Amino acid sequence: MKNIRIRFLLSALMLSASLAHAHGPQHGTTVKKEQQAFGIAGDATKVARTIAITMGDDMRFSPDRIEVREGETLRLRIHNKGQLLHELVIGTPKQLDEHAALMQKFPGMEHDEAHMAHVDPGQRGEIVWRFNRAGEFDFACLINGHYQAGMRGKIIVRPAGSKEGKR
Repeated sequence: MKNIRIRFLLSALMLSASLAHAHGPQHGTTVKKEQQAFGIAGDATKVARTIAITMGDDMRFSPDRIEVREGETLRLRIHNKGQLLHELVIGTPKQLDEHAALMQKFPGMEHDEAHMAHVDPGQRGEIVWRFNRAGEFDFACLINGHYQAGMRGKIIVRPAGSKEGKR
């Protein structure tokens, strides 16, 4: 039964990969708002603040730690300063580990999700995300080899009533 489920999931992922154009929502497409453990796609008209994130061929993000207040909608403005393709994917550590393993098996796999931005060298991308769940989450570049080289960061979502500050 477990093997059937795994084969079904892999088939579904391969099908969605063949239908998608790139990581991250494309201009002119509707963002699918699906609740995730780490939040939901945000409304660009309700952005509380914008955080600029750079990524490069040193396999690092700057900043690599973000603090958010529960319920806050952020615009993550991502700049790829490298010569290689990079991406930023938000998720739980378990989700990112699983996705990275799939990316190793299927390096050309492409997606179209609101919590992902695929950014060509020298280009910019963005994610608008509402962090409506408190907790610790991660972001990473899941391109084969990049995640394994340590290209990841942390998102701390403080409970709405928390007195701790934002960074």
